[in-house]
Formats: sequence, structure tokens, C-alpha cells
Amino acid sequence: MILARRHLGTAEPAFGPLIKRIGPCRLKPERAREPFEALLRAIAHQQLHARAAEAILGRFLALYPEGCFPEPKQILLTDVMTLKGCGWSESKIAAIHDLCRKAIDGTVPTRRAAARLEDAVLIERLTTVRGIGRWTVEMLLIFNLGRPDVLPVDDFGVQEGYRILAGLDARPKPKVLAEIGACWAPYRSTAAWYLWRAADEGKKIPYKAS
Repeated sequence: MILARRHLGTAEPAFGPLIKRIGPCRLKPERAREPFEALLRAIAHQQLHARAAEAILGRFLALYPEGCFPEPKQILLTDVMTLKGCGWSESKIAAIHDLCRKAIDGTVPTRRAAARLEDAVLIERLTTVRGIGRWTVEMLLIFNLGRPDVLPVDDFGVQEGYRILAGLDARPKPKVLAEIGACWAPYRSTAAWYLWRAADEGKKIPYKAS
């Protein structure tokens, strides 16, 4: 992480003061979680408050008393009305079923198999799952698989963080931010983490679009 901080401070001098204020990057991926589980949890949280999503997940996991996260085949064998009783919507059940089928056929790899695949390949494969977009896969890459060079340019917090960092009047467009962030490689995940912190710091500063 020291190398990452030095590189970012050199590539983008504005990172220097931010890194000094925030301190070392505290990004600690949950590497033990399988991609299937991480994506199912992501589906639960889509368009819901975290507390509501966790309540649904709690009821869902209670259906499988073995104590382990349910396997795709178990979920597919679960009655749809039972899943609805946990609070899942029809669209999310359809997404979960598609996720299960793609986990069974290998489109959604195991954690071990994912380790052998490049970021771009994982994004291409996992975005074929119903309800899973590029941003969700990028979060998986950063927070579960621990990939060091992912810059989620569509993320509001990353855009806002760079706006604040660079003193801009407007948030950069994704394509522009990707071009700006190219020089942050191979530590763009660390850059994203610091931009999120910059966005947190700037929440009290009124935003004015140009």
C-alpha cells in the first residue's frame, strides 16, 4: 500500500494532501466469500435500504438451517412463494434464479476459478447475469476478489470525490474520468478508495453543477 500511495501522489499531486489526512488505505476485501454469494447479496441490496435488504437476507438464510450459504441447486428447488415470503420481489427472484443457473453452468466462477480470470473477462461474463451490471461486478472485484486496479468510473462517489479533489465545478463524465485515471494504474482500486473518502469529506460542501 505504501507503493500505491507514493504512485498516486506522484501521478496526481492532489492525492498527496488527501492521503496525508486520511492515512493508510483501509481497504480489506472479504476474500473468503464466493462470487455467487457476493452477487446474490448485491441483488438483495439493489434499490433497498441496507437494513431492509439485510432483513430479507436474514429470512432467506433461515430457510436453509445447515448454517452455510445455500447452494444454487438448493435455491432453485425452493418454492417461489416461499422466496416471496422472505420479501424478494418477482424481478429479484428471476435475477437470483438466473444467477443460480449461471453458477451451475460455470458462467459465475468459484473464487478459485475467478483467480485465474482477468478483470475484463469477469466483467464480460458476470454482466450476462440478469440484474447484474458493470458497477456491481466492479464492487465484487474490489471488495471480494481484491483486484488492485479497478476504477469504477460510473460510481457517483468516485466521480464526486475527483470533483472535490481536483476542485472542479462539475463531476467528470465516466469516459473522461477513465482517461484521467489511466495514469493511476496499477493502483486504481486504492485511488477509488481515497476518492470515496474525499467524497465523504465533501458532503458538507454544497454542490453546484455548472
